[in-house]
Amino acid sequence: MKHSKKTPTSLMAVVLLTMLAAMTAGAAALPLGGKLVLRPLTPGDITIYKLPSTTETSPGLTTVGIGAPVYLEAEINLAIPPTNIVSVTWVLTNRPAYSAAFLTNSPLGASIPVYGPGDRSLYQVAGRALLRPDLVGQYTVVATIVTSGSGSTNVSKTITAGTYMGVNTCALCHSGGVAAEDKYTPWHNTGHARIFSQGINGELGTYRSSCIACHTAGYNANTNAIVNPVNGGFDDLAKQLGWTFPTVLAPTNWAYMQAVYPSLANLANIQCESCHGPGSQHAYSLGDTSKISKTLASGDCNQCHDAPTHHIKGAEWYNSRHSVAVEETESGCARCHTAQGFVDYTAGVPAKAVPYEVISCTTCHEPHDASKPRQLRTIAPVTLMDKKTTITTNTAGLGIMCMNCHMSRRDATNYVEITAGSNRFGPHHGPQADMLAGANAMNYGKVIHSSAHREVVEDSCVTCHMQAAETSPAFTHAGGHTFKLKWDSGTNVVELTEACVQCHGEVEGFDFKRQDYDGNGVVEGVQTEVKGLLSKLALLLPPVGVAKPNHSPTNIAITSSWTRPQLRAGYNYLFVVEDGSYGIHNLSYAVGLLHRRPHRRRQQRRVAGFVADAVLRLADQPQRRAQCRARRRRRAQLAQVLPGAGPDRARLGHSGRSGLGEWQANRWWHEHHPDLHRG
Repeated sequence: MKHSKKTPTSLMAVVLLTMLAAMTAGAAALPLGGKLVLRPLTPGDITIYKLPSTTETSPGLTTVGIGAPVYLEAEINLAIPPTNIVSVTWVLTNRPAYSAAFLTNSPLGASIPVYGPGDRSLYQVAGRALLRPDLVGQYTVVATIVTSGSGSTNVSKTITAGTYMGVNTCALCHSGGVAAEDKYTPWHNTGHARIFSQGINGELGTYRSSCIACHTAGYNANTNAIVNPVNGGFDDLAKQLGWTFPTVLAPTNWAYMQAVYPSLANLANIQCESCHGPGSQHAYSLGDTSKISKTLASGDCNQCHDAPTHHIKGAEWYNSRHSVAVEETESGCARCHTAQGFVDYTAGVPAKAVPYEVISCTTCHEPHDASKPRQLRTIAPVTLMDKKTTITTNTAGLGIMCMNCHMSRRDATNYVEITAGSNRFGPHHGPQADMLAGANAMNYGKVIHSSAHREVVEDSCVTCHMQAAETSPAFTHAGGHTFKLKWDSGTNVVELTEACVQCHGEVEGFDFKRQDYDGNGVVEGVQTEVKGLLSKLALLLPPVGVAKPNHSPTNIAITSSWTRPQLRAGYNYLFVVEDGSYGIHNLSYAVGLLHRRPHRRRQQRRVAGFVADAVLRLADQPQRRAQCRARRRRRAQLAQVLPGAGPDRARLGHSGRSGLGEWQANRWWHEHHPDLHRG
């Protein structure tokens, strides 16, 4: 039997849309891009969008407990005008025998956007519906989306409804052996595995009955009002057994529950079914993986971790660039642009194309394994692409995790010397690890010293970019899992400098004054100074003499016409710009790349006092060649007239054989032959 629900559309709207379609028939149709999504709904969503407090949360899984809500969402291309959406028709094409479940209106209003921050720039909601499974088994929902100008499509999802079995059932297969990978044993050492037991024992300080909805499996008190709601979750079993939350948080509470209510203890703590959904159908089918959910999507974690003001990690992450990671799913890019790609990389799985999922919670954190700090997936040493610089936790601390992706994709020296210019030329995005280490840029064979950050900041990236911001106006907009250090509210800019003041003293922002690095005669903030050096370097890159003030990767347009010296200088320009800190990560190295203080014997080579050493090496430029010829003529003249030079006087300044250093010879020549000095 099929149950259908149609989103109503007025006849006048249909007529108008038909007329509009006829008028624009000659224009290219926008792709529909339709899909059916099970929308997660978090405690934060309920607060932000002012939904009733009784609204139930959802992780957005395809495996749900009977009686739990499934928020269905038909999404289409954001570029399609909303007025072009003619209708969305919902049909429940399959449900278990004797099921009376049906599709109804979703409680989520039109003002509520699609869930994922990354999806919000691509998709819009075409229609919504709600399903509450009433019996165990599988349900198939089909949505037919009709538009004017972009065609129509059918999209579907299959939902498995089940009951909760508890961790002991999962352990039968998932504790080692041939049936399945051992997830149970390492899970036992995670904070999830003991959050409830520690809470009722008083080990966590404040702990209330409101906490256990997230700290047990299948807790959903709202389903008690539904016909045949019992899904075996913690709340159902607690009610059946007569267990109530302890009035006193005592150290013996957990042991008492295990002894007196062992079946209830089997559902306590954050365990397998908290994240994978109820496992009855998976277990009874002897491990059919289509009947259990496995996801890296953030909604699974944010059903609990997005509950401001106390549980803020989800709210922070929404404001991070990880939540809107650029979609690149091919094998060479998936490692750092998709959740599954990074998980595979850390597990040693060969690179391959994978479905797109943004950089979510479980991309970096392994939910089953606490063997590494913060349950990070890896803290292994990271070797930069130069194959000679290896960074370890000894210097990077927990920030070593970030460096697996935030590093250049090039061996700078080899790459620059053999690669033709193009719009893809450069270190690739995010060479922060290279910058912090002071390595893998074009240093022209010279040693460029680094600032102390790489040695003295204990957890490198984490120490600064994940500062606590609970008392800051930038709360949830900077610090923590936003990974941002600055927030612009539109009327005020807040910079998190708490990590800085421990060494630098009281500073109001990152752009504090040190020296006049760009040689304009004014001591400005370090970031302003680095941008000044970038501007000077950009002036000398094609098109030469044209100001390029934006300091972005698109500021210079590298083409195949660029010479090798120009490409060397351009690489360093992009290296500093793509790092994005404008000197904060490693001021000495950034300044050194853009302006190396020449050796004394090269003091006369300065251009306008300060300029990038890289640009001084553009020897194929006519001006540079003329300067070289002038120096050779002057040395020949000096060799003829300089007193006491001896037979090796032609080697002035190269090995000390002249008896005078080159800077002394230049000074002597300045004084005695001003007419020839210009050479």
